[in-house]
Amino acid sequence: MQGFALARSRSARRHAWTAGSAVAAAALLLPLLSAGSSANADGRPSASALQRDFAEAADEFGVPESVLLGVSYLQSRWDAHGGAASVTGGYGPMHLTDARTALAEAPHHSHGAEDARGDDARTARTPAEAALPEPASLPPRLRTLERAAQVSGIGPKRLRDDAAANVRGGAALLADAQKSLGRPPSDDPAQWYGAVARFSGADDVATARTYADDVFDVIRTGHARTTDSGQRMVLASDPGVAPDRSQVADLGLRTADAARTECPRSVACEWIPAPYEEFGAGDYGNHDKAGRPDSQSVEYIVVHDTEATWDTTLRLVQDPEYVSWQYSLRSSDGHIAQHVPLKDVAWHAGNWFVNAKSVGLEHEGFLVSPDAWYTEAMYRSSARLVRYLAHRFDIPLDRQHILGHDNVPGTTTATIRGMHTDPGPYWDWQHYFTLLGRPFVPEAGPDGAVVTIRPDYDAHRPLYTDCVKAGDACTPHGSGAVRLHTGPNESAPLVKDIGLRPGGQDSTTGVNDTGARASTGQRYAVAGRAGDWTAIWYLGQKAWFHNPRTEPTAVAARARVLTPRDGLAEVPVYGRAYPEASAYPAGVPVQPVSPLPYKLPAGQKYVVGDRLPGEYLYATTFDTAGHRVVRGEEIYYEIQFGHRVAFVKASDVAVTSR
Repeated sequence: MQGFALARSRSARRHAWTAGSAVAAAALLLPLLSAGSSANADGRPSASALQRDFAEAADEFGVPESVLLGVSYLQSRWDAHGGAASVTGGYGPMHLTDARTALAEAPHHSHGAEDARGDDARTARTPAEAALPEPASLPPRLRTLERAAQVSGIGPKRLRDDAAANVRGGAALLADAQKSLGRPPSDDPAQWYGAVARFSGADDVATARTYADDVFDVIRTGHARTTDSGQRMVLASDPGVAPDRSQVADLGLRTADAARTECPRSVACEWIPAPYEEFGAGDYGNHDKAGRPDSQSVEYIVVHDTEATWDTTLRLVQDPEYVSWQYSLRSSDGHIAQHVPLKDVAWHAGNWFVNAKSVGLEHEGFLVSPDAWYTEAMYRSSARLVRYLAHRFDIPLDRQHILGHDNVPGTTTATIRGMHTDPGPYWDWQHYFTLLGRPFVPEAGPDGAVVTIRPDYDAHRPLYTDCVKAGDACTPHGSGAVRLHTGPNESAPLVKDIGLRPGGQDSTTGVNDTGARASTGQRYAVAGRAGDWTAIWYLGQKAWFHNPRTEPTAVAARARVLTPRDGLAEVPVYGRAYPEASAYPAGVPVQPVSPLPYKLPAGQKYVVGDRLPGEYLYATTFDTAGHRVVRGEEIYYEIQFGHRVAFVKASDVAVTSR
């Protein structure tokens, strides 16, 4: 799901340095950045201004510095995001939430609609229009900045706009939580477990405990990085810290229903089911009963961005006349709700073939501003869930199986323009895959025949437009996507996407325009090199991106590639891998194998993902007795064709390794 407004349109469907320890630990989870750091005579990093702000705030409010740093890391990785709000209305390194202000400032977007089931086997129904909540009704976890202002004496605007003030406000909030629990200030980090759990704003025991456990894991492990504003930050490891986890019992939180959930033990998860109801006249919603993986394999995990409030997201998925997804993830604390059993098929991807073979993860986005940011807590919960799902279904951890909704292809030419663009160019795929244990690293020499897109997320800030008004520049923000040109220079036009623009117009810099965009982790065959520019094969054409050796935006890779077999000038490309007509049994309507408007010309090469048989899940009735999985003899390959994946028939192509 992409955007609150789109939900409506889619109804048409410790501060000292310990030598080496923090660096070694940090390297386990994220790249150790050195830009912006300086050193003392003994070689130790100098404390940055932000590091001093944390030390002074910790001293002022009597909070152990490691606790303050650990909480901030779990929320923002110490980034200030230039004062921009997170998707849950959180500001600054401490992620103090002010949803009232965030709501007032948030633009709202509407994008092309489609039936999220992804076929025309049923009539899309129109749910009641989702209304934004009144600010006064927002839960305490979405207005922590208000309380921070009260207990710190710092005005709300300074808490939002000034990083040092924000850190002081966070320290005051932690001290207030410790006091409210009847616990004295202490220099021992282990005595702050309950206060950390309360800081999370979680309303259930499991989420509060998981959040606090993560903070203390950060404290034990230690971390170091350079922030988005160039501030060098270090949290030395404290492996012996052993907090009193029983303090969570003093918070008076509810116990969430996790009895039916399919989640790893390392996350907090509850069961909030999507309804399976019949409306009458043969119509039903909002998912299909199935028997996966026995009925059909699960090949994909699809990452979505709701850009709606948590409460709105839950209300929509419980509407029997709306659509569905397997999991929702809350940004403020990483809490997970499961809605549809993994054996069943949710309607989330806008492509029925992908729906039938995927699991959908909706990540809470409180705002529709595309440069709003996500918390570390949610990234971590999501990565743990994805690792669990990948192990359960034997799904490779790569970008042809872990898809963004913006990587799912249209099913036919007519549906391409309505396909969604979430989670968009601001989702940090490199960090996400580092948390998954599969960071994108060089696999070959610098002149390899395949590349993996991998710009430096924080430093790479391409221009995007249309975030608020058409043509207006978006706020500069780190991005994991590179822009593709028709020639090796910035002045060359962007490559065209004839599916998005049948008239042949150039692609644009619009934040939702995927026509000339390659994203972190995606792999492409190299089509040429010229100075600081690299060309790849993309949508049937040569596409150039800036890739200087001093600041590369891609790394060399190894992969299988395919090209049209000898004698074929070009081969068709498909948005779904459906079986041949002869494979359908009586009573199951034949689904057309309809090519997309693109062609894969001879001489061009594309990276191969899965090899899979044509398959169609026939599930159009509430009564599952007539459901069938149709498999044919026709074999397909999944390829990375443009920004989205696509399929070609194995009989049309030859596969080699590069």
